[in-house]
Amino acid sequence: MIFDCDGVLVDSEPISNAVLARMLTEQGLPTTTAESRREYQGMLLGDIRADASRRLGRELPQQWVELYERERDREFAVGLRAIAGAQQLVERCLAAGFAVCVASQGSLAKTSRSLSLTGLDSLFAAHARFSAYQVPRGKPHPDLFLHAARTIGVPPRECTVIEDTPSGVSAGVRAGMRVLGYAGDADAAALEAAGAEVTIDSLIQAWPLLAPVEG
Repeated sequence: MIFDCDGVLVDSEPISNAVLARMLTEQGLPTTTAESRREYQGMLLGDIRADASRRLGRELPQQWVELYERERDREFAVGLRAIAGAQQLVERCLAAGFAVCVASQGSLAKTSRSLSLTGLDSLFAAHARFSAYQVPRGKPHPDLFLHAARTIGVPPRECTVIEDTPSGVSAGVRAGMRVLGYAGDADAAALEAAGAEVTIDSLIQAWPLLAPVEG
């Protein structure tokens, strides 16, 4: 079982996108939280900075990413929560004998902080946490998921991914994995169009779908 972190395990997307929208607006690029999510969710921060700079017609300050991360982390500290059902689902997977890991576009430090703030850190050992910064290409490329499967020692065809973004779904599909789309706060149609086998509105709905994988 491969879990995305942001938007699947932790409810970070509203916070991250609100901070991003505010900071882009302050730089002269008026952006709403909804626009931030639509344009940038699932992207690496370096790519977000490059795209925003292009749209502005000038480079964002060199330290902009660092300032964004600092402000986002400050907001996380007071408002980050686990997605409903996340702990129960991961615990069920572990009890059933699944190899479990988390694979995120974010850095390992960000993932560790998010898991710690939400009480999920004990469910994922350090060797079962993976970041797009560890591979040549992030999502929607399959590199991250293939790296996770290879490290854990499970063939891609035996892996199930839970993702909440089209780019993440595409990455899982391209890796040759089974992908469930979590649409609790996402566009189910977009996840299906990206190749999700099925979409679910709550994480607890994932458990019955895992029975075929159990064999």
